[in-house]
Amino acid sequence: MQYVELVAIIAVIQFLFFGAMTARARGESGLKVPAMTGHEGFERMYRVQMNTLEIMVAFLPALLLAGKYWSPVLVAAIGMIYRNARKTSAFRPGMNSADTAGVPLVSNVLIPAFAAAQCTGE
Repeated sequence: MQYVELVAIIAVIQFLFFGAMTARARGESGLKVPAMTGHEGFERMYRVQMNTLEIMVAFLPALLLAGKYWSPVLVAAIGMIYRNARKTSAFRPGMNSADTAGVPLVSNVLIPAFAAAQCTGE
């Protein structure tokens, strides 16, 4: 289970990093609080941060429960694949809203669904 807990900690650290990157993007863009629109780079990073927050609500409990009932090493590996997909979707160069249409589907739905199917043998 220690590998699963390590992946959970990495996921939280990644979310905190996305928060710091969002703050940095706000500073570089010159947007003043409470403005949330007006600079594409800031909007993109803010969207990554909020999407990550939304999925963490389901990801962390699912990760910890799966680690309890299935092989912790396998669950930790699947969790890392998922976290790396989030990182990749966050930092693709030149990404704009049109480019991100398939990213949430792949990183938030298809990878975890495929992994769950492999774990259960279905």
